Amino acid sequence: MPRQLTFELAPAPAPTFATFVAGPNAEVAQALERFAAGQLDETVVVLWGGPGVGKTHLLLAMAAAAAAAGRGVAVCGQPSQVSAAPPPGARALVAVDDVEAADAAAQGRLFTLYNALAACDGQLAIAAAAPPAALPLREDLRTRLGWGLVYEVAALADDAKPAALAAFARRRGFELSGDAIAYLLAHGRRDMASLARAVVALDALSLARKRPVTVPLIREWLQREMPLDGGTVPP
Repeated sequence: MPRQLTFELAPAPAPTFATFVAGPNAEVAQALERFAAGQLDETVVVLWGGPGVGKTHLLLAMAAAAAAAGRGVAVCGQPSQVSAAPPPGARALVAVDDVEAADAAAQGRLFTLYNALAACDGQLAIAAAAPPAALPLREDLRTRLGWGLVYEVAALADDAKPAALAAFARRRGFELSGDAIAYLLAHGRRDMASLARAVVALDALSLARKRPVTVPLIREWLQREMPLDGGTVPP
């Protein structure tokens, strides 16, 4: 069995809904697009799940979509960055990651921010490791987070990755064959963030070379990327 290779990847594509490999989270992503566009009335949406499932990507995608819709936006990569005041702009949206790490002061600001957003028709998007009821937060904040939309972001199973990658490539305007996907999964990193970056890089190479994304092109790209462990790409 060929050993896994570690290789340098292209820069990550911008975290938008278009660059999110949804898999079992397609309905969640669609609801979040509507939330970011201001089409839903709820004040808060909470995304929860394990590490690496795409919660941060979805938060940033919501922020990007809200900004494109002309809304005021603030992104807090950690709860300590939260301000009690909403950002300027119509129907402001504030995105906060890793909310379970909020200390007492940050929880107080989040509670005040929630109330301020509710009063001005703004919205709060939260990412967390657990659903609101299980978060180590003060009761009044935890209760308010539970009043909104709560979605679990599910990890993509290995057997679902081929279909998800094929759909992701199709959204970018090209077809990725079963053989090409199998080769990429056998010889590259298998987490979805890395696989998405690989598909984006292969798409760019395909356009530059005017060649379809096939096993020979993937092999050529892997060889050019010079695996960090000094291994060789199998034929």
